[in-house]
Amino acid sequence: MNRYNKLSFYWKNLFQTRIQKIPLDAGFDCPNRDGLISRNGCIFCTLQGSGTGLGICGMGLREQYHYWRVRLREKYKSCAFAAYLQSYSNTYGPLSKLKATLNQLLDLPDLRVFCAGTRPDCIDKDKARLLAGFPADEIWLELGLQSANDKTLSLINRGHSAEDFDRACDMAEKRGLRICAHVIAGLPGEDINDFADTVLFLNRLPVHGIKIHNLYVCAGTTLAQWWQNGLYTPLTLEEYAAWTARAITLIRPDIIIHRTASDPAGAELLAPAWAEKKNMVINTIDRILENNNQHQGQNFTKLTQHGTPRL
Repeated sequence: MNRYNKLSFYWKNLFQTRIQKIPLDAGFDCPNRDGLISRNGCIFCTLQGSGTGLGICGMGLREQYHYWRVRLREKYKSCAFAAYLQSYSNTYGPLSKLKATLNQLLDLPDLRVFCAGTRPDCIDKDKARLLAGFPADEIWLELGLQSANDKTLSLINRGHSAEDFDRACDMAEKRGLRICAHVIAGLPGEDINDFADTVLFLNRLPVHGIKIHNLYVCAGTTLAQWWQNGLYTPLTLEEYAAWTARAITLIRPDIIIHRTASDPAGAELLAPAWAEKKNMVINTIDRILENNNQHQGQNFTKLTQHGTPRL
């Protein structure tokens, strides 16, 4: 039984083949690191900006795509691909830079889906239209929210508000983009109810997908300093799995769940140790759902029926 709308199942049904994401580093920056907003970045952000770092090494976008395509074809034999502009904020800067980046991705073999990750304060109408016009079968704009609590956003140095996300989401969706929201469980100062409130906030918006991340501590980050000084304690595996399972029951039934666990690089991970065992994390979440006979949206449906915004 599929207890939630997994992205892999959604794509397999839509395209009749496996779709594998290829992470791309286009060399974009972030206003939260270059000084426009801040030079410190989010407390959890590493120098690579959650990307591969291949762009820093001088590898062009087309070269990166072919590099991963060859390796993934060896592993999966039959599949098509989603090109994912992942590192940093991929709509930051002038429209001309985004246009030049997209031009590098034209006519790539087996490319069916295009995804671009960015911040809600780095997207406007012209950039949304440009992204929506890219020649792929499906276009996703991945927007980082992390939390719907503005106090938390300030604490983690995000540099934008929940309202900024709301506006960006509505604007981009009206121009034909499918929106995937990124959220984090276990942020400093938040409990399971705060995380549930973030999910309920997204349910009211034109969001088509969600990525759920576990917060982990990476070397060289502000969060690492907090952890080393006893100012932050990561969730246990059991806590994270319980938070995520509850969130899944609250997520609107039509929303596609792109992920339920993060992918930290082993060399930079400081804590918690369980974060590097992605399959174990996913299996733990799935086991909770199965043991409790829970599925996506069951509590959302109850909330809707009772006309109340939260549990």
